[in-house]
Amino acid sequence: MVAVVVAAISGCGNNYRPVISAINPVGPAAQPQKFAVAISSTGTAANATPGLLTFVDFGGDTVLITANVGVNPYYLILNGSTTTAASTGFTLNSDHTLTTFSIFTGLLTSQILQTTLLPNANPVAIFPEGINTYVTDPGLNVVSQFTGSPLVLQQQFGIDPTFKPIYTVGVPNAPRVYAISQSNPVGSPGRVNTIETTSNTLDPTAIPVGVNPVYGVMTADGKRAFILNQGDGTVSVINAQTNTLDTVPAGSTNPIKVGTSPLWADFAPLRNEMVVVNSGDGVTPGSLSVISIPLCSATTQVGNPNCDLNNPVDALGFGNVIANIPVGVNPIMVGVLQDTTNSRAYVVNKGDISLPCAAPGVAVTASTTTCTVSVINLDSNTVIATIPLPLSINVDAATPFANGHPNYIAVTSGTPTGKVYVTSGDTNFMTIIRTDTDAVDTTAPLQGAGVSVRVTQP
Repeated sequence: MVAVVVAAISGCGNNYRPVISAINPVGPAAQPQKFAVAISSTGTAANATPGLLTFVDFGGDTVLITANVGVNPYYLILNGSTTTAASTGFTLNSDHTLTTFSIFTGLLTSQILQTTLLPNANPVAIFPEGINTYVTDPGLNVVSQFTGSPLVLQQQFGIDPTFKPIYTVGVPNAPRVYAISQSNPVGSPGRVNTIETTSNTLDPTAIPVGVNPVYGVMTADGKRAFILNQGDGTVSVINAQTNTLDTVPAGSTNPIKVGTSPLWADFAPLRNEMVVVNSGDGVTPGSLSVISIPLCSATTQVGNPNCDLNNPVDALGFGNVIANIPVGVNPIMVGVLQDTTNSRAYVVNKGDISLPCAAPGVAVTASTTTCTVSVINLDSNTVIATIPLPLSINVDAATPFANGHPNYIAVTSGTPTGKVYVTSGDTNFMTIIRTDTDAVDTTAPLQGAGVSVRVTQP
């Protein structure tokens, strides 16, 4: 799949800085600046118009950086570092390139480097893991490993041709990550292949999962991975310590039955819960499943006499679905607010994509659909607010005013307020919601159709 890399950026560059001797005592080091990082498309692959990368300051909601990436970017991920000097982003672009960039306020377009991909490559996802960057590519039926700065292709892990890789799930510094593959053609159970990150080898024994897996998440401690199976409405649980399907407690099942067409998930770690978005049929309301996922610990060993704190087993209640909460039409993503209690989850509802979105405050008719963000209180597991997305300028001049079908959400905490960022593929503004009021605060211009947004800190 992938190929030659032209690649990464580093730190804040090599600009000369004069040496200054401090006379007065020096205060504590400044905290890393927090950004929302968004990509947008200004055209199509046919007209070869570069896409745009935009940094929006968390504190002031101002655009700090706008730079060019590849044509029609379609995938964005950050490496998860909270140290500004080590924070790196990656995009996949429709001009057959992979872009790498550092996240700092002095970033220039000339510092964004590109990798030209191999012929027939069709990558769909990137996963940065420590010194390794794994790129999932159904076009070549491989997961490719890159290392170095600039990135250099090291090897390609071939996938059984009766399957096609769709996503790689893991967390930074995990000893193993999982390449998720769908059956080819789709309709039968999928599988995951284990990549051992220390040796960079592919385990030949695949782990079976549900029908049409599309996405996965791994707990921050790297002990459990959850695979979302869109085709049969389940979540498969992998015990990453034993590298097998998890043996769940009595009363639970693996896979876990959720709603219709699960496709995204996030964690509420302070609650030992995972939330899963079920998109439904795309024209009627979907749902959010809340799943209990506690492991035994020094304080919760009741019912787990064999608990080994270095290799914990599931605690009682693990895998139980404790709520199925109706949300909007065609929900596609969820983000949990990582505040002191994981108090809320935010679900972005794309609406019926065959219909235009209704304007805020205007009743939905047979010819319109709702395009909203649902706010879920995780104490009561109820929807406490439904936020309509505001009117904004459309990229199509023939219909200059509309609010778009949202396609991506990113949530970050903060004091006195956190922020929720929402992009839309048919508008060139990003919506910013405050979490203290759960209301739209402002919009930020992206100068192109919104594709995706991530935050540098949770």
